[in-house]
Amino acid sequence: MTVLGLDCAGKTAGVAVCQGGQLLYESRLCAGFTHSETLLCLCEEALRACGLCVQELSLLAVTAGPGSFTGLRIGLAVTKGLALPHDIPCAGVSTLEALAFCAPPVGSCVCALDARRGEVYHAAFAMGPQGPRRLWPDGHSPAAALTEQILRLSRPLWLLGDGAGLVLDALGGSRQDVFPLDEAGRCAGALGVCRAALRVQPQSAQALAPCYLRLSQAERERAEKLARAGL
Repeated sequence: MTVLGLDCAGKTAGVAVCQGGQLLYESRLCAGFTHSETLLCLCEEALRACGLCVQELSLLAVTAGPGSFTGLRIGLAVTKGLALPHDIPCAGVSTLEALAFCAPPVGSCVCALDARRGEVYHAAFAMGPQGPRRLWPDGHSPAAALTEQILRLSRPLWLLGDGAGLVLDALGGSRQDVFPLDEAGRCAGALGVCRAALRVQPQSAQALAPCYLRLSQAERERAEKLARAGL
């Protein structure tokens, strides 16, 4: 099976190609350009480097959320645009599960993405030789609300994602058995997307949909305005 994985749920855009479970190509770009400018070019370069054309792909995988609302929509749009003309199956995967594949295969990990206002998108996984095993579903809450759950997780504990600092602060700062990962663990990475995609049921491009986990800022502000007006 040949899989093209796309990730633009955050500031970094990433593309990877895996074949038979082995990585053939991976690239990441965080140069200040918008994903709408770069993602399709990254896909074309990945296929060219691997000597492949789109119709030779077995599966197109993409982060479906949580993450940047605009980034998720761009990733889904590019995936659909590549898949529809050739009827290629697709897989929308959790950004947090894709991120968990960056953690070492021991202990447990908490994946956290900054959702602003002191809140994070989060999920926890037990780590092992077969990859991450989910311990709780994707969620959205203040980082401080996770403390009790996190303290019950097995050690060593890895913190991944651009919300890892918020989680560490909620735990009271540096701890001997808690390890925030470096820059490589701050975004999901398209390789993690490819690996996570092999665990989900493929679907048609038309069925792909984002999973935001919360209302957009505009929707929240409108709801707050209506609440203040008593409507």
